Amino acid sequence: MPRKILTPSQVESYHRDGYILIKNFCTKEETDHMYEVAVQDDAMKNNALDLNDQSGKKTRLSLWFTPGNDVFGYLTRSEKMVSGVAQLLDSDAPVCHFHSKLMQKEPRVGGAWEWHQDYGYWYKNQFMYPDQLISVMIALTPANKENGCLQVIKGSHKVGRVNHGFSGEQVGADMVMVDNCLKTMELVYCELEAGDALFFHPNLLHRSEANLSAYPRWSIISCYSSQSNLAYNETSTSWNTPVSVVPDEAILHWQAESLSKADFLKKENDPALKETGWEKEVKV
Repeated sequence: MPRKILTPSQVESYHRDGYILIKNFCTKEETDHMYEVAVQDDAMKNNALDLNDQSGKKTRLSLWFTPGNDVFGYLTRSEKMVSGVAQLLDSDAPVCHFHSKLMQKEPRVGGAWEWHQDYGYWYKNQFMYPDQLISVMIALTPANKENGCLQVIKGSHKVGRVNHGFSGEQVGADMVMVDNCLKTMELVYCELEAGDALFFHPNLLHRSEANLSAYPRWSIISCYSSQSNLAYNETSTSWNTPVSVVPDEAILHWQAESLSKADFLKKENDPALKETGWEKEVKV
């Protein structure tokens, strides 16, 4: 029987608000180690995607699918991550790893992320059940208002999928609906310390400002799906492969491979960045 890391009140909060914040989810030693690897492993830099926001500032991320035997693979396969996800997904089927991405917001140059839902992207992958998808953000450095932390509209996941169109090179939500949500629901700045975790629903509306501070804002976001959640336009295989769980101690103590072995996404292969006819008519 897998251990349950979340309390009943935390599970209730997730379903009510669309997110929960878990303090000190990763230890300082784990977080420092992951950040050191992220900065020093050339695979992250060589496989990073640059996406312009509306102002032309670049958001930078590296995205891969299969969780391997590297430090981030151990994180996404760790018992605490998979157990927490299993408690929140609307399914009893095994947990699968869709993809992970390292978000790299450098001081004074890191661009904004426009208002969007993750399912605004993943709808193009034709996942059938958004309630069987989830994202987990682990802060590798502090995230606050000054350096462009995540902003969420509390409870907006209950609105359902909002139409999305292109905003710069990003996929952005219909701003008429976003403005309506902001009039109706609470805007929350999710300020995180390094090692904190944010679990959030794929229909939760969220954004982040450009990093105009003198400090970096780096995080890893691992996205999961239930094996029962079919995706009819997804060519990777990890999304329906049950996660091979490892003990939490693997993050620090198991020998790790280089991230150069990871199956990184190429910008030209991302279905979310291919414009469709209806998106051209969505004002964002």
